[in-house]
Amino acid sequence: MEIKRTITIKNEEDTKEFGLWLGQNARAGQVLALIGDLGTGKTTLAKYIAEGLGITDYIVSPTFTIIREYEGGRLPLYHFDVYRIGDPDELFNIGAHDYFYGQGLCVVEWADLVEEELPEDTMYVFIEYGNEEGERIYKCTF
Repeated sequence: MEIKRTITIKNEEDTKEFGLWLGQNARAGQVLALIGDLGTGKTTLAKYIAEGLGITDYIVSPTFTIIREYEGGRLPLYHFDVYRIGDPDELFNIGAHDYFYGQGLCVVEWADLVEEELPEDTMYVFIEYGNEEGERIYKCTF
């Protein structure tokens, strides 16, 4: 998978700016995979993507429910956290493919655990810790 852009995120304001841009430019049927270690800010980025979509609900990590649906924006947001999925086939059992090929934006945290189940045109953001306190490096395939 080819990295097409690398973005240095210095602080939460930079995260917000990028997340808003992603939400404002999202199209129905897109899947955005977020991959990064614990604490790198996957859920924070998802929160700002939702804001960019115009969703005003409080966004939380769906760790124990696997998916949370948010309506009320210009597109629905389907926010997945697949950290607790033991077998990628479990996605089939919860109907994830209906979401992936539906009319909303899917944001999948820990997407590397289910990569073989994601659509071919999934957009990836690999999130790494930067060199400075609070800094993150986003490596994007789009």
